[in-house]
Amino acid sequence: MSSPVSVHVWSDIACPWCFVGKRRFERAVADFEGEVVVEYHSFELAPDTPVDFEGDEVEFLAGHKGMPVEQVRQMLDQMTGLAAAEGLAFDFGSVRHTKTLLAHQALHHAKEQGKQLDLVERLFSAYFEQGRHVGRAEELAALAAEVGIDPVDLLEALADGRHSTAVEADIAAARQLGIRGVPFYVIDDRYGISGAQSPDVFRSALERAVEDRAAAGGQPEQPESPVAGAR
Repeated sequence: MSSPVSVHVWSDIACPWCFVGKRRFERAVADFEGEVVVEYHSFELAPDTPVDFEGDEVEFLAGHKGMPVEQVRQMLDQMTGLAAAEGLAFDFGSVRHTKTLLAHQALHHAKEQGKQLDLVERLFSAYFEQGRHVGRAEELAALAAEVGIDPVDLLEALADGRHSTAVEADIAAARQLGIRGVPFYVIDDRYGISGAQSPDVFRSALERAVEDRAAAGGQPEQPESPVAGAR
């Protein structure tokens, strides 16, 4: 293969299926005979969420989705079990629900330094497994420092909003692609996959992208934008 298969992922740190999907996709890549380059893109599931939401995850989801409290509890229990099957220790009782806009800006900052995937993993774990407050700049800087990002530089970037345009561009691209939920994967600018699918589904899409390249002479298509050919 002449170049790696590109994968663009629309995701939100506050999305449990996004963390589960990340693990399933990683299993697919481990079984895939080829190189894959992954880039994460911003998507806010609940942009109207306050930074300091007063209440637990059950209260938030009951209010946000209009579901009975007991149904929410059952849903979270099921989600915890699904996550455990992927080796994840979700702790919804300690989750600090918050607005994720700053977290998305932090991920764009990390991308500039080649650390985006490291920070994605750290933020998911901090949010779902450790009860960290990923809506606050100081907490984001502390978590970023753990993966080798200068915390002072990140705090400056969050304060001046230098990555806000990039976040807005990601969200606009999601609208253009018709993305209404996450995770959403675009494989090699060709195929769109919605949801935390099984590793077999992801691996089949990667293999199909390679086959299509071979049929086209060994190179991926070159649409006008990084994801314009997704279908």
